[in-house]
Amino acid sequence: MLVDGDARVACVTPAARIAGRSVTTLAGLGPSVQEPLADAFVATGGSQCGFCTPGILVRLAALFAKHKIAPADLERALAAHLCRCTGWQTITEAVDLARDPGRDGAEPRDLMAAARRAELEGGSPQGVGRWTPLGDAGFADDTAPRDALVAVPRPPGSAAEAVDASGIAWVIGETLDDARRRAGKVQGRRSTVADTPPLPFPDLPTGGVRLATSWVEPGYLEPDASWCQPAGTPATPLANGGAFGGKTESPVGPAARILADQLGRTVRTVFAREDVVRLGPKRPPIAASAVAEAGRVVIRGVSPGAAPSYESPYEGLAVAIEWAAAAIPGPPVSTALRAAGRAELTVLVEGAIDAAGWDRSELVGSDDRSRAVLLDTLAVAESGARAGARVGVDDTTGIVSGIEVRVDAGDPLDPVVLRSYAIGAAHMALGWVLSEGIAVDPETGEVLDLTIRSFGIVRPKSMPPVLVEIVPGDGPAVPGGSDAVFAAVAAATWNAVARIEGVRPERFPAAETRAARMLRR
Repeated sequence: MLVDGDARVACVTPAARIAGRSVTTLAGLGPSVQEPLADAFVATGGSQCGFCTPGILVRLAALFAKHKIAPADLERALAAHLCRCTGWQTITEAVDLARDPGRDGAEPRDLMAAARRAELEGGSPQGVGRWTPLGDAGFADDTAPRDALVAVPRPPGSAAEAVDASGIAWVIGETLDDARRRAGKVQGRRSTVADTPPLPFPDLPTGGVRLATSWVEPGYLEPDASWCQPAGTPATPLANGGAFGGKTESPVGPAARILADQLGRTVRTVFAREDVVRLGPKRPPIAASAVAEAGRVVIRGVSPGAAPSYESPYEGLAVAIEWAAAAIPGPPVSTALRAAGRAELTVLVEGAIDAAGWDRSELVGSDDRSRAVLLDTLAVAESGARAGARVGVDDTTGIVSGIEVRVDAGDPLDPVVLRSYAIGAAHMALGWVLSEGIAVDPETGEVLDLTIRSFGIVRPKSMPPVLVEIVPGDGPAVPGGSDAVFAAVAAATWNAVARIEGVRPERFPAAETRAARMLRR
């Protein structure tokens, strides 16, 4: 919101501080300010689910009004926000376009085709149009009747009033404020505990590589929410975006149905940010080793998640996988998250190839699709979408200077949307390797880092430019282009770290090595 023309974060601004002052929300900016900004975001792919963009648009309106839109101004302004979807680059491009709208020479787009590509990449129906960055895409909690009962998860130590099939205990109130007051607040915090990988390594073959990861928070911004009438169908928490797979198995919908039937009234089920981190699924930690030998890569790994699948994108390379389950204390995990398991195996395969010094162009053989996208690494999604990646590093500073991506997801449908998802996936991959992780108590499994700033997500000023080349496929549109990009960029980043460090780090995030300096501070 704007307070006397200055941008302020509404959720941390006490009402007492704005008494007698002018307060303007996005709706109060008026069409002459809203629409050019929103149209620029649509044109560049600067908004995907649209949950974060209303606040960003208000802040940008303040910058434009004060003529403070230099790159340094924008970096400082965006530091107060998080857009997990886009990787920031398309947002800065939207600002450039809004500043000079006459330079947009793009052909008219088919926004229905754009929405279809967004659905293929995001995993749920998604709108593409001016209403999306304006926050009017219809999130689940926006559609709930205001007279519904509200259920919030019970914090540790408070009394439960109902328990759903997933085992989550709920506290119920007439309003959200009432329910949260009765439940007690789970305090957001950032721990000083290291995000240590919890699993021991399998035996490391001679000449091989090994990798251990910890739990990683998917970091989607819209907290899980649903509502349901008695005997009704719950509102989906995936109303305009797939949350990178993090809400695929969300308990809020089933819980809303159970509680509505039990209480005979419409019930809203609502997670706070801290609830998402405590109860939402994480990327499963792994410990694994890989070695390239005699035309194949052999991987041995262990994880609390299900055994991942992997198909080699190289005609001349077989991959043998031995994977074991491990029971360890910790938060829920899900293989529905972006390329979970498959990306880890891609990283290990590409790392083993890199360590062995094999020529990837010889491994590809006659596969035209793989050859078309091959850069320094190669990845294939479960759908068959393919991507290659190259991560450039400045020889003097050791900082990542740029990321190059090629992606083939069949018929692109809409290059703007596919490019936006590819850049967002590159952003997520870079953070996964270099900076992202959460601390978990090794004995109780309790998540210790509960704030967005504690996740290690790459900030706007630290994100290098991403160049995306879309390679049109011969077949129909397939999902998962951004999944393939995520895996390819993660593998390319790990290999780049190995070249710069002179030794390959054996854990993600690689924050305890000099690799932490690879992100611009």
